[in-house]
Amino acid sequence: MSIDKNPAPAGGRHRVVNPDAAHDAVTAVDPRLLVREQGFGGYIAEFKRKLHAGDLGSIPVVIGLILICAIFQSLNSNFLSAQNLSNIAVTMVATGMMAVGIIFVLLLGEIDLSVGSVSGVSGAIVAVLTVTHGMNEWLAVVVAIVSGAIIGALHGFFFARIGAPAFAVTLAGLLFWLGFMLQLLGSQGTINLDGDGVVGQLTTYYFSDVAAAYGLAAVAVAVFFVSAFVDSRRRDAAGIPSRPLGDIVFRTVLLAVVSFAAAYMFNQYKGLPLALVLFLVVLVVTDFVLRRTAYGRKIFALGGSVEASRRAGINVTAVRISVFAIAGTFAAVGGLFWASKIAAANQSAGAGDLLMNVIAAAVIGGTSLFGGRGRTWNALLGVMVIVSIQYGLALEGIATPIQYMITGGVLLATVVIDSVTRKTQKTAGRA
Repeated sequence: MSIDKNPAPAGGRHRVVNPDAAHDAVTAVDPRLLVREQGFGGYIAEFKRKLHAGDLGSIPVVIGLILICAIFQSLNSNFLSAQNLSNIAVTMVATGMMAVGIIFVLLLGEIDLSVGSVSGVSGAIVAVLTVTHGMNEWLAVVVAIVSGAIIGALHGFFFARIGAPAFAVTLAGLLFWLGFMLQLLGSQGTINLDGDGVVGQLTTYYFSDVAAAYGLAAVAVAVFFVSAFVDSRRRDAAGIPSRPLGDIVFRTVLLAVVSFAAAYMFNQYKGLPLALVLFLVVLVVTDFVLRRTAYGRKIFALGGSVEASRRAGINVTAVRISVFAIAGTFAAVGGLFWASKIAAANQSAGAGDLLMNVIAAAVIGGTSLFGGRGRTWNALLGVMVIVSIQYGLALEGIATPIQYMITGGVLLATVVIDSVTRKTQKTAGRA
């Protein structure tokens, strides 16, 4: 005897279930995935859906960067020169490295105010160990980076295990490590580094052979195409909507145009900067960690809901400590690039507007201050915006106070957009 598992509603009449309708309901495809099956028309529909839901990703940043370049180029024809663009690429690496670490913290919905001071400590450690004590420079670099990781983990311990607010812990760290850096440098205050040493060449070494820039561009394009194609085949095998081959080819061609144009530009000056190569490698690796590993998914889960993550079996304390350790590590790496830029470690390292620029780079690039949304590639976009503004204003002879005001205005606008976007997503039921 069959049992009707659908109880009759009030009034005594039984509801008739259409099996075909039920089957269709089960096999319906998420409309957010239809873009991968409808070609160009699907992208238009997807763009409209994202616009309605307040989810435009990095599009506003890219448009803003294009406008910035167009405006400054119209004011000064030297802005898009090979020399200026190459200098921008090298200068942005130090801040960009630190922004990568900050993004990990922001994904948790937290903040780290100590990264500027930690970067200064890193440069001071290398200078003191190599110049004052004669230590091998490679070993000194390792000590500095490991010290940054330990400092970050210490901040994470007080936050995750003791329960102190991250804002208060890292604010205390900002002051403490600033004093520690000054103590390391001593009364002299400045220690010059060897410009031909390991640290010195981080920002001064260029791959002058034209094949280096074009080769890197070719490798990037090839790796992108292969990874996208393999991912599409894997999704097809699993019965999941995937990108059509035409879409993959279009994206590959677009990347090729940008990559080879950049390679051509670098070869018109000194060649491919080592600093930029290292930065791109870091972005690729950290993006893989966040998007393709279980650890990365845990970070996003914590940014969404700490309690839900805890109930799902995630070790919240360990993940939080590790994230702050990562932030400290990249703060130390960024400090080495800053020391390389000025060929010295001095008392002003990590001070000024550095902390603001690091956080601004992450947020302007598209990382949410509320946690749970962002990619490490946001650091590249954000720092390009900030450094481009700085160089453009410098070419026009605009005073530093005005540069601060403009950068602050851009940051405020980005935060407002982030807040409005979050509210829009809640309204659309996607937050």
